Amino acid sequence: MKVIAGDFWFPEGPVWLGDGSLLVVEIRRQTLTRVWLDGRKEIVAQLGGGPNGAAMGPDGFCYVCNNGGFRFEQRGDKWVNVGTAEGYVSGRIERVNIATGEFSTLYDRADRGILRGPNDLVFDAHGGFYFTDLGKTRPHDLDRGCVYYARADGSAIHALIFPISKPNGIGLSPDGKTLYVAETETARLWAWDLATPGTLAGSTRPSDHSPHGGRLVHMSPVYARFDSLAVQADGRICVATLDRGCITVCPADGGAATQVPVPGDNYVTNICFGGPELRTAYITQSVTGRLVEMPWDSPGLPL
Repeated sequence: MKVIAGDFWFPEGPVWLGDGSLLVVEIRRQTLTRVWLDGRKEIVAQLGGGPNGAAMGPDGFCYVCNNGGFRFEQRGDKWVNVGTAEGYVSGRIERVNIATGEFSTLYDRADRGILRGPNDLVFDAHGGFYFTDLGKTRPHDLDRGCVYYARADGSAIHALIFPISKPNGIGLSPDGKTLYVAETETARLWAWDLATPGTLAGSTRPSDHSPHGGRLVHMSPVYARFDSLAVQADGRICVATLDRGCITVCPADGGAATQVPVPGDNYVTNICFGGPELRTAYITQSVTGRLVEMPWDSPGLPL
């Protein structure tokens, strides 16, 4: 493992740009930040709120899930998320011109009302994107989560899966026919077959096998929490695993998962693939504020 850069303020959402640089969000600093492999950093946009996940869209703009803001508390030399920021109004999806830093709100509400806490997103091959809304947590209650589908041009958005327990990482299979979502607190990875872009092939009604129509791919046998995910070219799903300091690699057929340790921080939050042949994993360690890289045994899926 190699540390590319440190002193990020709770980094997440790495995005490989293909030119030797990446984008990351810094939730506590409230920025979209560019970092080069030699460690140089540059703030692209000061977004405010809580930028939480990012992806490049088909139009060359960066799309950011902004959760509306977390409240952070310093414990020793570390900063940790302890709930919803004061002054929180709603979450939003933002569209950022990474060349100029200009940005705008694409969506802040949908058919279920305001967006609560958008967390992560993935684009399909049809100009749309799926994103998770984990919701917000308050001292005595919390929101129920939702998964949405939206058009990148701002023309349409609708709820796809509701309710779901704290949905976080999200991805698509190599053929684009299966949607994967990781639940944070249950450490479960679910899959849904897609009929058409933004439409599920089956029901989201609860059953004896699922609370929301999903197909269970993996569930951690020990205490852990799941964060963001990325998919390999061979279809395996790589889930950043909190409290275990690792990446959990899950076969799509539900076979035995393996774990790849990421030393130095139990708060492993995000992973993306880049470098030659997409054989390098770029991983965020959020409590220590680091972006690290590791050689990977299988190519990542091009986005």
